[in-house]
Amino acid sequence: MQKRVLIITYYWPPSGGSGVQRWLKFAKYLPEAGWEPVIFTPENPDFDLQDETLLKDISSDLEVIRFPIWEPYQLFASLKKQKTHPGRLLELPKRGALEKLAIWLRANMLVPDPRVFWVRPSVKFLSELVQSGQFQAVITTGPPHSLHLIGLQLKERFGLPWIADFRDPWSQWEFLDTLPMLSFIRRRHEALEQKVLQQADVVVTISPTFQRDLERLSGRKIELVTNGYDPADIPVDFTPPPKVANQLHLIYTGIIDAIRNPLPLMQALKDEFESTGEEVSWTFVGKVSEQVQQQVQSDPWLQSHIHFAGYVSHQEVFDFYAKADALVLILTDTKNAKGNIPGKLFEYLATGLPILALGDPQGDSSEILSQAGAGAVLGHGDLKGMQAKLRELYDSAGTQQTLGPLEAYSRKTGSRQVAECLDRVVSIK
Repeated sequence: MQKRVLIITYYWPPSGGSGVQRWLKFAKYLPEAGWEPVIFTPENPDFDLQDETLLKDISSDLEVIRFPIWEPYQLFASLKKQKTHPGRLLELPKRGALEKLAIWLRANMLVPDPRVFWVRPSVKFLSELVQSGQFQAVITTGPPHSLHLIGLQLKERFGLPWIADFRDPWSQWEFLDTLPMLSFIRRRHEALEQKVLQQADVVVTISPTFQRDLERLSGRKIELVTNGYDPADIPVDFTPPPKVANQLHLIYTGIIDAIRNPLPLMQALKDEFESTGEEVSWTFVGKVSEQVQQQVQSDPWLQSHIHFAGYVSHQEVFDFYAKADALVLILTDTKNAKGNIPGKLFEYLATGLPILALGDPQGDSSEILSQAGAGAVLGHGDLKGMQAKLRELYDSAGTQQTLGPLEAYSRKTGSRQVAECLDRVVSIK
């Protein structure tokens, strides 16, 4: 009989965005590695990005258990009756008294996060299933880090082998620094984090930097399983567009928010090409903050050369890749920037298109790009370097890079790594 693992995740299709794809893809390939995944996810989650095309990756054989959740965001939204998603209040340039109160309450009353109210009823619901021996192990993935508390209680009550997956840091997460958090609340985060780090059978994270940070905090070995690309997502007939003289078309896919700053590259693009009359354009595919959109609208040259396509499905993204001369990767420029390796980095590599990346030149993403032969990451303040790279891309538009092997970053490889961790914790028990 195949071994069964319970995967507890907040993000699951039709949720869109990057948070859903890591465990959607691992669940897709885990059966090939000897483990049958069972998904436990909210029945009525509160997310503002949806992508129905991701449903195609869910096998008809995959069991998905959906369980109701109550979130305070829902109450706030009904009181405020506004279009801005409550989870994005920090991005508002102006906040009223109700928004400020909501942010303070989120920082100091909802520990570790607003999904904490799902913990107790979920443990109660899952206890009978666990006691009946339906699962040989459990995996929790955060953020939201409150989901780790479900794994912690199942471990404490029933001794269920448990893997805790950190897609982002917890107590050291830069997001917490943006909140008006009291010092004793920060210590409460640290205490909960330590319980998870010490009691999980295996702790997994996504980047070497986060791995080192968690090892320093926990004093134990942390496993590295990066994000990656799914070979099945790359169209078999995908090729870069043919060379067109005097033209450069950049594509960025993802979310532009307060911690991803495209303004320096926009300025470098303008400085390099405004006076030349050469044909250049940049398309943003995804959600873009109002501040960036206003910056573009206030500048006639930028307005005529930068376009916003809005959020599209993951499947549609490849239509934009097929029209691109180069892809833009904008990483964070904040405390956790060194360990920031977004899943789309690997997908970018798999297209074979040239990549212009901004972020920490000494960070993990820079190391991956360098090892693959795809270039390096430029610092957010390196305007001269950006101009030089843009000129290089313009001169070589339409060419495909020769990259090193990418098999290590396949979702299939990552799934085998997860299965090896599962085999180890089950054998230890």
